[in-house]
Amino acid sequence: MKALILAPFSSPALEKLRAELEVAYESWLDSRRLYSPEELAERLSGEDIAILVVEADFVFEETFEQAPRLKFLGVCRGNPNNVDVDAATRHGVLVAHTPGRNAPAVAEMALALMLCLARRIPPAHQMVASGAWEDPTEPYISLRGLELGGKTLGLVGLGAIGAELARRASALGMKVLAHDPYVQPAQAQGTGVALVDMETLLRQSDFLSLHCPATDVTRGLIDKERLALMKPSAYLINTADAALIDEEALADFLKKGRLAGAGLDVFPSHPVAPDNPLLGLDNVVLTPHIGGATQETIARHSEMIAEDILHFLRGERPAHLLNPQAWGQHGH
Repeated sequence: MKALILAPFSSPALEKLRAELEVAYESWLDSRRLYSPEELAERLSGEDIAILVVEADFVFEETFEQAPRLKFLGVCRGNPNNVDVDAATRHGVLVAHTPGRNAPAVAEMALALMLCLARRIPPAHQMVASGAWEDPTEPYISLRGLELGGKTLGLVGLGAIGAELARRASALGMKVLAHDPYVQPAQAQGTGVALVDMETLLRQSDFLSLHCPATDVTRGLIDKERLALMKPSAYLINTADAALIDEEALADFLKKGRLAGAGLDVFPSHPVAPDNPLLGLDNVVLTPHIGGATQETIARHSEMIAEDILHFLRGERPAHLLNPQAWGQHGH
């Protein structure tokens, strides 16, 4: 049985798999190449690939149709929106994913954005690096910051990432509030997180961090009306999805000083459009969608997918199977 791994993968996980089957490893981070669904189907069919692992490549209906020997698809993502899971099920292909693989990384990215805003680190770096630090007293005036301890962090979403950020913020002495309609009060007991309604969250948060998926319910969640409920001294952090925020409204609030600042790792387009209204504002910190980009994230998703492939090879149900209906088609 042959496997093709197009996702970045750790050496220990690769060695574990190569002890059991033939593995071709071509990380898209090394090749800088993403296959089209048709190209991928041709590759899978031509080389009799039974196991495929992807992170960024798209796998749609035509791929499954043209690669009948494909039996297992590993997706190194928590939300496998680059894969047509229903089509995989119709073709009897098992799909495993990696929930929570980047939760610590994204939580720490959100915290880093909070610290950059609170302590004004980007303009402080620019002052020193550009040679503008001439008066030794000036930074104490123009770059005076805030401490996170004693401030209130509001979380929209208390899933894997939100919970990781809550633990880190609590360790810094922050009060943590959260709004998540899918979390019951009993689940939050003992975490130090208080569940509140959305309006309370907006009004009380010094830092508001978004950690929910973009759905029909949450798209445009942070609009003009909700921004107006936030403190003018508050900061907005988004490492989740650009669609959660009305970007024009956010830019307007930031320009008018009705919001202290924002830290964003996600945008409507990657790379960011040159006419994005947030560019050029001095109270924002913008990063190029690198929230989950850590070596540890790769190690976690590699181990999760490798273990599920070994389960599959032994005739055991993968631990992170997305389509149990396909498992039934295998006769298990």
